[in-house]
Amino acid sequence: MAGLRAAVSRLRRELAGHPAEFPDRGIAEDELAALDAMALAGVLEIPRLRRSLLLVAGSIGSVSALAGGLREVRVAVDLFGEPPRR
Repeated sequence: MAGLRAAVSRLRRELAGHPAEFPDRGIAEDELAALDAMALAGVLEIPRLRRSLLLVAGSIGSVSALAGGLREVRVAVDLFGEPPRR
């Protein structure tokens, strides 16, 4: 949980400090807040974590300055394992 919160916090700071505006920035900010809230509450739903990660990745797009922070969030989400197959 601590690793996820740290990774999300880093990416949130980097996103807040990034000067460029892009169309889906609000989506990325909202999903990062949701990830942080889930980690803080200690209630992690793996499918929801992965959905948020995909939305953040899609929202940030190719903003290379945020790639390192996004990678940290992905690695932290991956630590919780794969969602169960149906």
